[in-house]
Amino acid sequence: MTFLHSPGRGHRHGRDRRAAVVPAPDGRARFTGEAAPTAAVVGGGIAGLAAATLLAERGVRVTLHESEPSLGGRLSGRPTELADGTTVTMSRGFHAFFRQYYNLRGLLRRVDPGLDSLIRLPDYPLRHSSGLHDSFARVPRTPPLSAMGFVALSPTFGLRDLARMNPRAALPLLDVRVPEVYERLDSISAHDFLARIRFPEAAHHLAFEVFSRSFFADPRELSAAELVLMFHIYFLGSSEGLLFDVPDEPFPTALWDPLHRYLEGHGTDVRTRTPVRQVRPRPDGGLDLTTDDRTTRYDALVLALDSGGLRRVVAASPELGDADWRAGIDRLRTAPPFLVSRLWLDRPVAYDRPGFLGTSGYGPLDNVSVLDRWEGEAARWARRTRGSVVELHAYAVAPDADRGAVQAEVLRQLHRIYPETLSARIVDERHEWRADCPMFPVGGYRDRPGVRTPDPAVTVAGDMVRTGLPVALMERAATSGFLAANALLERWGVRGQTLWTVPRAGRSAVLRRLAALGDG
Repeated sequence: MTFLHSPGRGHRHGRDRRAAVVPAPDGRARFTGEAAPTAAVVGGGIAGLAAATLLAERGVRVTLHESEPSLGGRLSGRPTELADGTTVTMSRGFHAFFRQYYNLRGLLRRVDPGLDSLIRLPDYPLRHSSGLHDSFARVPRTPPLSAMGFVALSPTFGLRDLARMNPRAALPLLDVRVPEVYERLDSISAHDFLARIRFPEAAHHLAFEVFSRSFFADPRELSAAELVLMFHIYFLGSSEGLLFDVPDEPFPTALWDPLHRYLEGHGTDVRTRTPVRQVRPRPDGGLDLTTDDRTTRYDALVLALDSGGLRRVVAASPELGDADWRAGIDRLRTAPPFLVSRLWLDRPVAYDRPGFLGTSGYGPLDNVSVLDRWEGEAARWARRTRGSVVELHAYAVAPDADRGAVQAEVLRQLHRIYPETLSARIVDERHEWRADCPMFPVGGYRDRPGVRTPDPAVTVAGDMVRTGLPVALMERAATSGFLAANALLERWGVRGQTLWTVPRAGRSAVLRRLAALGDG
């Protein structure tokens, strides 16, 4: 039952041969001795961890402030005791570590050079309530064969569908660049863009709605630019495809506890349960950071908070930045609430169920994970009890929804998808409700902060930050964290870190020429 699909390890050291390099700022190798500056990193998610890691490696005296009890941000976890007395980890839900996440993988290699803690899942299956299924296992990875292969293999594309499409309106997909894609498409929604190109309705619901909801947003509210950027990252820009890896143990065990030790080994003062309340620039160029119990001076600051946290800190720090920057931060939006339900069942799900399944048309349910297919902790519990551990996600839930009703409905939909679970007894369950993901609304790109701020001693990192690079989700968080550290290191004349992205334009000259026809 455990590791049913025999997933392989995710330790690919190579990258797309056309991946783009982002050169590091040059300078001396690192600081040495007590002359090193001090820096505070506020936020212990992926972005903050990336920034703190690079700064600490270069000899900066770093203090990492995290308001939660543990590191990891939206990939954090906490121990909880089940009704049977077992202590397990409850996390904030499934995350896919795609092969295009070069900079995130570079962060993880600090503590796991071979990425042996990641294992490969064999497919990214999708299922619609109408009975349609899609899969990416057999889709070629090299563009443009990837997109052509998806169309050829997908049951959602018929000859009539292809004949109805508006190929001229779809041409922007062939040459995606940042920030140009936002200048062209941030003013319309993902839903309206797909309608403009007359994308087949079935494929719209089964494939692209699943992707758009990975931003925790309804496609009618999501900027088309974000959706098109995703298309570039996974289909026409990169040869890495849509297959991914997952950690073989809970996030804290596999990822963040080792990185926490790594940071402390480089002299970082990691302070969890320590929210920063206010930042005040000083006349000498430094900054005072105030927490609940002290005010401390630092030479530099990285704000690696979620949208809501960044708004709160900036609102409480009236001297930080300038009026335009502060107004943009104040307009940042947070995505609607999402639910993670984890169920410990007294019997296994059917042997052929995938480890992960994206769903559409099943009410609020967006995906189903069978954790004991890959996660060691869940597998050990399932093996001992002859049960299974199942996780359900519901994204973009209406803020005024009855949460108990939503929890009951995602369970009912699980029973529709995997009928064998209807007779299973729930040994225990945990339900995690959060509303701290960034929203990428139509027309919202102009308000998103860049890495640099009006104060050269202050940088910003996070998955909502404008990087000028074709990155998204966890990779945007990691990339922005490294860029934030690079900006500070450049100011101090210290060498930064070289970064990588998928190609920064259409992959081939032919595709770029075709895309140019759409501008005529």
